Order: sequence, then C-alpha cells, then structure tokens
Amino acid sequence: MISSGSRAEQVRGTQTLVNQMGWMLRHPAVVALEVGWRWLFGIPFLLVCWSRLQHVLAVLTPEEAGLTAIDSRNPWVATAQLSRAWWHYQPLVTHELRAILPIAALAWILISAFGRNLALKLAEPRIRLRPAPMLLLQTIWLIVFGGICWGWFRSVGWAAATHFSGAEPDLIGFAIWLIFLSLGFFTIWALLGWIASVAPVLMLLEECSAASALRLAFRLKRPFTAELFEIGMVMGIVNLALIVVAMVLSAAPLPFSDELGGDALHVVWAGATIFYLIAHDYFQIVRLTCFVQFWKIFRGGSAQ
Repeated sequence: MISSGSRAEQVRGTQTLVNQMGWMLRHPAVVALEVGWRWLFGIPFLLVCWSRLQHVLAVLTPEEAGLTAIDSRNPWVATAQLSRAWWHYQPLVTHELRAILPIAALAWILISAFGRNLALKLAEPRIRLRPAPMLLLQTIWLIVFGGICWGWFRSVGWAAATHFSGAEPDLIGFAIWLIFLSLGFFTIWALLGWIASVAPVLMLLEECSAASALRLAFRLKRPFTAELFEIGMVMGIVNLALIVVAMVLSAAPLPFSDELGGDALHVVWAGATIFYLIAHDYFQIVRLTCFVQFWKIFRGGSAQ
C-alpha cells in the first residue's frame, strides 16, 4: 500500500479530475441530484425574470426605447442606439432587480445548502447532514460571487462611459476593455472561488464549524492548495470551452435557417442551452468530489 505522504507527492489534479469524471458517470444519481437542486431554483427564477421582463416591456415598449430602429448594418451607430435604449430601461430594470434579487438570494441559499449537502453525502457516505453551517457558508459563497460580478459590471460601466462619451463611440477600444475585464474577473474567480467552494467540503468532512472551515481553507498547506488552484483553473477553462461549444451548436444551423424555419432554430438553441447547463452542473459536482479526494490524500489518510 502506498503511504499517505507518497500519495501526496504523486497526486496530480488533472488525473484526479479525470478519475472523478469516470466515477461520476458510473454514479448518475449524484449528478441528477446536483442538477435537480440547481434547476429547482433556476426554473422558477427564470420564469419570474421572464414575467418581470414582459412587465418592463409593457411599461416601455421596444418602439418607444428605439430598439426597433437599430441600424444592424452599422455597428457604431447600433452601439450608440443600444446605449440610449439601455439608458431608458435601466431605471425600470433596477427597480425590478431590487424586488427580485433579495428573494432569489434567500431561495438560492436555502436550496443550495440542502441540495449541495445531500449531493456530497450521496457521493461520500461519511458526510452528515449539517444544514445550519451550510446555510452560512453558501451565504458567504454568494457574497463573494456577487462581489466579483458587481466589480465586473462596474468596470464594464466605466469602460462604456469612457469610450462612448464622445460624438463617435470607440467601439474597438470598448471591445478590447470588455474582453480584458471579462477574462480578468473570470480568472480572479477561478483563482479565488475555490476558497469559498472548499470550505463546505472541509466543514462536512472534518465536522468543524463554518468559521473553522473558512480559517482552514486559508491555511491549507501548499501541496493541497496547489491542487485546488489547478482544479480551479482547469474548471475555468472547461467552462469557457462549454460556452464555446454551446455557441457553436447554436450557430451551426444558421446557414440553413431558410430551410429549417424559425421553430427549428428555437429548438436547437434551447437544446444548446440545456446542454450547457447540464454539462456545467456535472463539472461542478465533479470538482467538489475532487476536493473530497484531495482531502483524503492530504488530510484524511489514503484515498479510497
């Protein structure tokens, strides 16, 4: 039998990821539970957003906002028109978000805490149900994620105000900043998001408090941290790849749109969206089971 120390020296994050992907395919119930709790929140949330969007469009119609007069042949003019339309819609959208987001955040915290705990327990029988500390850790995760999204939105708003303030908008400069800021904040989340994600795993496996799990997440030794960094970066790349694949699937039938018709395109786009969501949820639970295996290797003895 290989000792714990030698296993720690030989372990590779990507190898563990591949092994967990195979294990997860042999245990579809874990994936189904992860997908289930996410969709239990996501479907009602999207339906509410769609309903409120219809209300916003009824209060301020696309014709009144200028969306129907956008010049699609001139990207510079179209960008300025979209900017003016957003300026009209922003107060209405902000009002709706202030009413929706607090309730949605509370619902996500409750559903994710119980759903994630159940999924991890199904994947690792030694884990107990501990909903109270999971609620706290999921709240912290949401705050970190929301802070990064808010930082991205504010940064993109600064870039838009800087490059669209003149008589003629600097669309190329804005696009460069948009790509740079999006990749930058995406990388920050890939590098730091694992801290908020691994804390629930540590709390459940070591049966400690939420505060102790957060402290431990910051104080993990370098080999453990290095593997978490690697998995975080790999998952970021995988997520980008899934987005690209979904976009390719959505764009593939466009050359045949006249023959297929609009309904067929809608079916393809819906299928591409569902593919992305399920694949994203699958890789999220794979990442968490990788965390469990790393814990077994570096802190819990030999892996099973």
